[in-house]
Amino acid sequence: MADQLSPDEKLQLITRNLQEVLGEEKLKQVLQEREIADFLKAGCEVTILFADLHAFLDNMKAPWELLELRVKYYEQVIKAMLESIGVPLDKLKFVKGTDFQLSREYTLDVYRLSSMVTEHDAKKAGAEVVKQVDHPLLSGLLYPGLQALDEEYLKCDAQFGGVDQRKIFTLAEKYLPSLGYAKRSHLMNPMVPGLTGAKMSSSEEESKIDLLDSAGDVKKKLKRAFCEPGNIENNGVLSFVQYVVFPLRGEFSIKRDPKWGGDKTYTVFEELEKDFAAESVHPGDLKASVEASLNQLLDPIRKKFESPELRKLSNTAYPSKTKAAGKGAKAGPGGGGGDDDDLSPSRVDIRVGRIISVEKHPMLIRCSWRRSMWGRRSRGRW
Repeated sequence: MADQLSPDEKLQLITRNLQEVLGEEKLKQVLQEREIADFLKAGCEVTILFADLHAFLDNMKAPWELLELRVKYYEQVIKAMLESIGVPLDKLKFVKGTDFQLSREYTLDVYRLSSMVTEHDAKKAGAEVVKQVDHPLLSGLLYPGLQALDEEYLKCDAQFGGVDQRKIFTLAEKYLPSLGYAKRSHLMNPMVPGLTGAKMSSSEEESKIDLLDSAGDVKKKLKRAFCEPGNIENNGVLSFVQYVVFPLRGEFSIKRDPKWGGDKTYTVFEELEKDFAAESVHPGDLKASVEASLNQLLDPIRKKFESPELRKLSNTAYPSKTKAAGKGAKAGPGGGGGDDDDLSPSRVDIRVGRIISVEKHPMLIRCSWRRSMWGRRSRGRW
């Protein structure tokens, strides 16, 4: 496919659905000078960096003893994902950060960069990527500089990431030339809203669909997903259609009862978005159709991870998930883990009114009456 594309067609394939590109002219020049892949499909050579050292520096998000296992886990998951959608892997390379970031040359460049970058610039660059805490560690200030240096040591022409990394990209563009290194192009995906309506977060299970989620998990997450009728803002369900289903399938079908309009196939996302905004598409029908599409995409990945070796790798790389699943399985009647066993704060329905008075209960010493704004009385223990 790549041999038949012109440089302009390759650029269009690479940049579709992106929010922003820094250094587009440089990228065009690279595509004209040599065949380099939506990146692999466009003929690019793609290097995926497993930033194990970065993960440890970012307020120790990952325990050091688990990093090696997680690198192996993600390599297998990414390969399974790309194979499932027919992407060629012959130009795909995996590199682990600690394979080169502990070298003498890289370490000296870290010191050289540290002598140029101010504390203000380092903190600003990592503001949307590095975990923010009240008393930040010095390691978090090193993170943006390391990501900038990675461009040179990986010998890449462009770096790809989310738009939340824009400040790190601009730091790289500003400081790498000061070290005598070339300025790279930067390709940025938009930040896709999570299923809860807020930013998608790896630490919030309900906000995302994992590649190894079971069909039951997908159903539960989509059922709880924020998808208000007619609301197209921060709608994670619609975003899955726009950024996952359409780029891979080129179309999306809504399956529904004939009395509600019958099935309809969309070939342009904007038409689906317009119909949803007009409430011609019901959230329940949208969720059910997204569920079917996602399960079709995930089935080949799940099947590959049914092997004992990969199942063991998944369980050892993320032991907390395994323990949580085990606890859930024991909680239900007869030891079976059902929908009712999946306890999380997001399932608690708390409705708070304005408490207008608190009085002693006339009969009990340790209880009181609380009168709420809607006038009902509820007995609470104090």
